[in-house]
Amino acid sequence: MGRFDELKHKAWEVNLALPKHGLVLFTFGNASALDRNAGIFAIKPSGIPYDRLRVEDMVVVDLDCKVVEGAMRFSSDTKTHAVLYRAFTEIGGVVHTHSPYCTAWAQAEKPIPILGTTHADHAAGDIPCTEVMSDSAIRRDYEEETGRQILRVFRKRPYLETEMVLVARHGPFTWGKTPGKAVFNSVIMEELAKMAFLTLQIRPGTPRLKRTLIQKHYLRKHGKNATYGQTDADAAGETAERA
Repeated sequence: MGRFDELKHKAWEVNLALPKHGLVLFTFGNASALDRNAGIFAIKPSGIPYDRLRVEDMVVVDLDCKVVEGAMRFSSDTKTHAVLYRAFTEIGGVVHTHSPYCTAWAQAEKPIPILGTTHADHAAGDIPCTEVMSDSAIRRDYEEETGRQILRVFRKRPYLETEMVLVARHGPFTWGKTPGKAVFNSVIMEELAKMAFLTLQIRPGTPRLKRTLIQKHYLRKHGKNATYGQTDADAAGETAERA
């Protein structure tokens, strides 16, 4: 058994969860799993269809994106994952997809508005959207600049309070304390994007959910006084990881 087999298997599992949940097509998207103590993460190789993806194909890199193990070229979004891992020190997984409803909001350069309590169960405000990347940033290191675009959104916003973001004209990224929670957040984010779209079709101009309802629903599931569910706060994320 190889030194990184467990980490590679974990990354392989969460990548296979993406097509299972209808979040990706063909070779779209990627997921990674971090070993924080070792300072390395495993990520999907670039351009490999999910139905052909093997555990041994996963690429292990350090937080500077230097290959530690793996024969294939790593995902083109690897540098974005690395930026998030370096800055968000309590996360263990990152997911990027091009799921249709989230990507539609991203292409429109619009945050996903918090319109109902389902949204408030998972995020305490709108799911933010970055600014469109400048031409000079595009000409630099595009994937690293994508990560920096995300970090700018979270300068004054807790990254564990909203574990989701839209990159303008691109698509969604999510993260979590575990890789499975990052997948769970991607599934939820796509549903919230769909619900918001449908709500605004039925009632254009629907106002955002009032603050008292946001606080009630968010705090029922999050924080030290949460009352929803059982004692294992990561149960949902682990379920998604095993899915």
